[in-house]
Amino acid sequence: MSIPVDVADLAKALTDFGAGYLLTSSAEGRVKAVTVEPGVEDGVVVVPGPGKGSTANIAVNPDVTLLFPPREHHGFTLLVDGTATVEGGPDGTARITPATAVLHRPASHADGPGRAPAGRTAARSTDDGVHSAVLDQRVPRPRTRGARARRGLLAGSDRLRPVAPAW
Repeated sequence: MSIPVDVADLAKALTDFGAGYLLTSSAEGRVKAVTVEPGVEDGVVVVPGPGKGSTANIAVNPDVTLLFPPREHHGFTLLVDGTATVEGGPDGTARITPATAVLHRPASHADGPGRAPAGRTAARSTDDGVHSAVLDQRVPRPRTRGARARRGLLAGSDRLRPVAPAW
C-alpha cells in the first residue's frame, strides 16, 4: 500500500520519522547505505556529512534514495527519491532535490501500527529520539547443523549428500 507524499509537504512528513538512510550506488552498481538525520531547506533535503563513500557515489551517480523506517510496528516507511549534489566534500553537505516521495507498507501490514505479535520485535522511539527494541517474548533461534548444512551439504560416511536446510 503506497500513499504519495507531495514533495512540498516533505518537511512536515519528516517530523514523523527519526533518523533515516541515504542510499547511493557506485558506478559498478554497488549500493551504500549510511544513517542520516536530514533537514529540509527551501524544498531541498539537506544531509550534513554524507561521508567519503557516499560523496564518491553521488559524483558518479547523483540519483539517490532516502529511506525512513517506521517508528512503530506495521507503520509506514517514507521513501524519497531524488537527485543529489555534494558541497564541501565528505564532511560537507549533500543537497537532495526530491523528485518523488511515498509512504509505503505491505498490504499484509494493513492492520496498522500497534503491538508486535509475540516473538517479534518492534522499533519504538522515546521522547528524546532514542530508538529501543521491544521484545514481547524471547523465541529461541532454530538450531542448525553448521555451515555445511546451510550450504545444503552434509557429510556422509564417504561422500557428501544434499540435505534440506535446518532453518
